[in-house]
Amino acid sequence: MNLQTKISGYADPALHAHGLYIGGRWNKGSGIPVRDPSTGHVLAEVADASVDDALRAVDAAEAAAPGWKATPPRQRSEILRRWFRLLSAHAEELATLISLENGKALADARGEMAYAAEFFRWYAEEATRIPGEYRHTPSGSHSILVDHEPIGISVLITPWNFPAAMATRKIGPALAAGCTVILKPASETPLTAYAMARLGEEAGVPAGVVNVLTTTNPGGVTNAMLADPRVRKLSFTGSTGIGRVLLAEAAKTVVSCSMELGGNAPFLVFDDADLDAALDGAMVAKMRNAGEACTAANRFYVQAGIHDAFVQRLTERMAALKIGPGYDPETQCGPMITSKAVQKIDQLVSAAVKDGARVTTGGTPLAGSGYFYPPTVLEGVSVDSAIAHEEIFGPVAPIYRFETEEEVIRLANSTEYGLAAYIFTQDLKRAMRVGKGIETGMLGINRGLLSDPAAPFGGVKQSGLGREGGVTGILEFMEAKYYAVEF
Repeated sequence: MNLQTKISGYADPALHAHGLYIGGRWNKGSGIPVRDPSTGHVLAEVADASVDDALRAVDAAEAAAPGWKATPPRQRSEILRRWFRLLSAHAEELATLISLENGKALADARGEMAYAAEFFRWYAEEATRIPGEYRHTPSGSHSILVDHEPIGISVLITPWNFPAAMATRKIGPALAAGCTVILKPASETPLTAYAMARLGEEAGVPAGVVNVLTTTNPGGVTNAMLADPRVRKLSFTGSTGIGRVLLAEAAKTVVSCSMELGGNAPFLVFDDADLDAALDGAMVAKMRNAGEACTAANRFYVQAGIHDAFVQRLTERMAALKIGPGYDPETQCGPMITSKAVQKIDQLVSAAVKDGARVTTGGTPLAGSGYFYPPTVLEGVSVDSAIAHEEIFGPVAPIYRFETEEEVIRLANSTEYGLAAYIFTQDLKRAMRVGKGIETGMLGINRGLLSDPAAPFGGVKQSGLGREGGVTGILEFMEAKYYAVEF
């Protein structure tokens, strides 16, 4: 593959290394190298924001807030619609850019761009459907009028694994609600965020409504913004550990928080499942973005009668995947994001093997440049092994055998997380019965893909607070205001 022929236009990393985007202007700077995980080589450098830069971004968001709040919903809708069209028009270039800085297979990157753009189309429509309420009090003494107003300046913190979709899933509802925002993308994958900011400017987003900054001091920069009384919302996607820290910091100024945190998704396959459908679902739920997803299937519980056949055929499918640079069209499994990520995966697999698991394919980091770990299947995994309780975030499928519904529900719930779960069975009553028993925010029944802009995304327990997407997503960026009206 000749990469140079692929990096024209918005796919070119150098185009998006012109500094912080604050108040509609590009502020020059450098200091953060962005690396290609396939080689470890530096693609570009982006600006490193200071605390002062962050507060300037708050200033810009504050200056733009009254005008954006007063902008009619239809006008906000049209801007989001134009942004959707621009993302769609440049989808191939942006997908290449994602593959370059993130490493994900180009097919996955294309899927992400389609998904990311849909959030702007969905919230372009929701902007004109912000709900209100009017009713009489039971006593008849007065009337109740409820309006929804934008919550205010919102800090949006996004992870590296879906650099486009995690940004649009937050920006879309925030702008539709009438909020101004400061986006802090992960320093590993900031180029996509800056590219989308350029397209937002082209779509007509007013200066200061969307600000983007990158930093090597995320704690200091974020804490400074949360301590500023003008900031009223934090929307964070990332690890549960960092989420706990941010919640404690936000509590100091009582900032409203939406938190999409870690996962440890169980994937249940019953004896009566369609084996081909279960395998198809397993490959999507496990290998989307090479397993670097919070919704990724982390624990495969397969009933005894179908267990051996499932292990054999999943092993065959995983072993057949082509490994390579994400931007190579033939690649099916790209690199992990960093060498540290590879080390963590390898430690979990090694510990599982020490605890009695058997590797049926993969199981060893690949030599050479780049951060590669092969698709791996483990059988006979102990439920006490660390891999059963920690988020793998990689292309590893640990398989556990179970006998009864009661047993597998107990195993599925034996985690502090509750983001996603998957059930494969041809008995719909069983699927609903087991689904009700699993502590989770989202459930896939006979399908391995959950995410949809029209559906509420989020978890229970320590997987988060609030929901993104769907008709409820916009309300995360609004406050209900009650008027007691005397007639």
